[in-house]
Amino acid sequence: MATQDSPDLGMDSGALYREEIFTDRNVGTIQKLTPVKGDGEPDTARDILYVGQTQLMTPMGALPVSFEIDADSLEHAAEKFAEHAQGAVEDTMNRLNELRREAASSIVTPGQGGMGGGGMGGGPGGNIRIP
Repeated sequence: MATQDSPDLGMDSGALYREEIFTDRNVGTIQKLTPVKGDGEPDTARDILYVGQTQLMTPMGALPVSFEIDADSLEHAAEKFAEHAQGAVEDTMNRLNELRREAASSIVTPGQGGMGGGGMGGGPGGNIRIP
């Protein structure tokens, strides 16, 4: 039984995939996820999945971007990689901008209780005085 402090780490043998990774060694990778049964044999009742992965370079370092590619073959997934990557990058940039706006609007000002409940200088250890 899992508790809030210890999540259930059991694997679902009915949801297993064999993973193959393909790369052009330049732009990114494509994961081919082939569904398998609990004994490792292919599970033809489920579809093969393709997942693209690339990176965005930011001032803080590389930011991984992962996205599903709707394709029926590896070749088709490679052809659609750029289109899906562009959409995922745009979504990621929009989310980053949203997080920046949220962070900028959550600046704590004196009297809002952000520093020990009393603002600047009002709580324990708040001996800083600005003339």
